[in-house]
Formats: sequence, C-alpha cells, structure tokens
Amino acid sequence: MVVKEELKKLGLHFMVVDLGEVEIMEDISTETRDQLKIALLSSGLELMDNKRAVLIEKIKNAIIEMVHHTDEIIKVNFSNYLSDKLQHDYTYLANLFSEVQGTTIEQFVISHKIERIKELIIYGELNITEIAWKMNYSSVAHLSNQFKKVTGLSPSHFKQLKNKRRNPIEDI
Repeated sequence: MVVKEELKKLGLHFMVVDLGEVEIMEDISTETRDQLKIALLSSGLELMDNKRAVLIEKIKNAIIEMVHHTDEIIKVNFSNYLSDKLQHDYTYLANLFSEVQGTTIEQFVISHKIERIKELIIYGELNITEIAWKMNYSSVAHLSNQFKKVTGLSPSHFKQLKNKRRNPIEDI
C-alpha cells in the first residue's frame, strides 16, 4: 500500500505492485526515480536498481514463502521450485546467490528450515516425526542430525528448553 501511495503521489501509473516488484506503465526520469527512492526510504523501503540484487531478493523471498508461510507439506525440490518460479537455470541462481551472499542457497534453506522447526517445536502441536514429514526430511534421524549440527542441540533437548529464543527471519 505504501508503494502504491508513493507511485500515485508522483503521478505514476502501475500495472503490478507485488512483493519486491513494481511494473510501471511509463518511462520515468532520473529525477522521478530519485524522488521515488527517497520516498520509499522514508517509509523503510528500498528501491533496488541492480537486477542481480533484485534476483537475490526474489530467491530469498521464494524460500521464506515456502518454508515459513505455507501450511502445506513441503514436497518439492527447492532447486526445481526456484528455477520454475524465477525462470532461471538453478546453476545460475546458485552461483549468483553464493557470490553475492557468501553462502549457498542450500545453507540458506537449511537455516530457514531449522528456524521453522524451532517454531513448530515451540508451538507443540506436532511431534518430531510429524515435523520431519511436514518439512520434507527423509527421516527423523536426518532432521535430528541437521538440527543438532546447526543448533548444537537435539530437537528433544531444544523442546525442553522452550525458552530458547528464535532468530528473526531478517537475521538469518
């Protein structure tokens, strides 16, 4: 809504305003672009000019959406999912992500899956077997090993600690 409002103030017409993406109908001057950039910054948003940075944000958003914002069982291969969603070869996406972020897409996915698992453990609605199935782990042992490698704790020990703070999505 903030983005739409700022575009209207500048007299710009848009076709699409979506998460991380705006499609404007007319060409805009450098001056108008700078005004938009300043207006968005004052609202805590950023205008991204670099196509590589935009693609990195799309990768992150797609992973976060899949891991954190779906109640469906994750049964897709992330490489296929990202390639299909972003219309790029996965090798290109993986190399770009690693180069810019200094970590792999796989590690980013694992970090987010572990945070989601922490959340599910804390909620206490599912047992570890159900969580493993929901998060598309081949077994409880696989989930437990990965969880312990990342957190230093077994899922059951983490459950006992329930007061352990989770990391905000932005800090992962």
